[in-house]
Amino acid sequence: MSSPARRGPLQWTVAVPLLGLLLLALSWPKTEQPLLLALVAVVLVGAVLAAVHHAEVVAHRVGEPFGSLVLAVSVTVIEVGLIVMLTLGGGEGAATYARDTVFAALMISLNGIVGISLLLGAMRHGVVAFNASGSGAALSTVVALASVCLVLPGFTVSEAGLEYTGSQLAFAAVASLVLYAAFVFTQTVQHRDFFLPVRSDSQGRVTGVLEVEDEDGDGHADPPSDRETLLSIALLLVSLVSVVGLAKVLSPTIESTVSSLGLPYAVVGVVIALLVLAPESIAAALNAARDRVQVSLNLAFGSSMASIGLTIPTIAVASIWLEGDLLLGLEPMQIVLLLITVVVATLTVVPGRAKPIQGVVHLALMATFLFFSLVP
Repeated sequence: MSSPARRGPLQWTVAVPLLGLLLLALSWPKTEQPLLLALVAVVLVGAVLAAVHHAEVVAHRVGEPFGSLVLAVSVTVIEVGLIVMLTLGGGEGAATYARDTVFAALMISLNGIVGISLLLGAMRHGVVAFNASGSGAALSTVVALASVCLVLPGFTVSEAGLEYTGSQLAFAAVASLVLYAAFVFTQTVQHRDFFLPVRSDSQGRVTGVLEVEDEDGDGHADPPSDRETLLSIALLLVSLVSVVGLAKVLSPTIESTVSSLGLPYAVVGVVIALLVLAPESIAAALNAARDRVQVSLNLAFGSSMASIGLTIPTIAVASIWLEGDLLLGLEPMQIVLLLITVVVATLTVVPGRAKPIQGVVHLALMATFLFFSLVP
């Protein structure tokens, strides 16, 4: 991951979360003033960026692979908060907000983040290398989670349509948590070395593991101090509260805008996913440019995994109090896109090294997803 820059007390990463709380107090629970709504939108984006920045500070302190895990979980908390707030706002597309957002996060992570990371890394270094065992384990967990939570609901017969029954949803939630917990144990305890950046030769063949201490003296910032880390933890919590609260204030405007433009309601999920994953995409690209593609893949697969493995169980619990249906099953076109993505990602991961063409292929799939989200 990138090394967050040192900050002074008046930097935007400190000011924006506090401004978000102030703006939330002024606009809660809703406002119809155009100027205030515009300010809410700007501060919401800033709060998301600030939240991920502070997560990066904490992640830089704890190191890999824990750092990627901190980032993925932080982004997922933001995602869940936005989904719940939009769902509480009701509207015609409320039943599919969770599905559309999680699927969009999956496509953006597996195609957008992976694609840009491989393309940037391979264009700069010729051939990039990563640990196929670690990345393969991550990808297989993502596929299992997506199958249980997003594909099967459209094929069960106990409940009509694209939703699970209460017991089926409970099973899917528990299975998701078990899969996610098992992977986290593998990544951080049992086989931590599978997820560390690797050294490679000019042909992209792995020659060893790049431990954290190997980075000393390369010009990158030292890990933050205990004081900086504690401050970032506090500001991360403030940022998350601001994001969730401001999303609630802005949700009616988002829905009315999408409706007035005649766009599919799935676009709301795409917007949420693009917003929360933008900073993580930048972090992945920066790592790829430094020939640390393993970290980029950790971020991509970790985001996908957390998006499903943590979001679906949380939404399942929240559905006890949320009104209306919870449609999790993918539409046929979405299933086809997921299947193609899984096949391409598997072919990318298995060799343990990649050339620019792999990045181009993933980015082409990303563009296809975005286009058909607008024009289904």
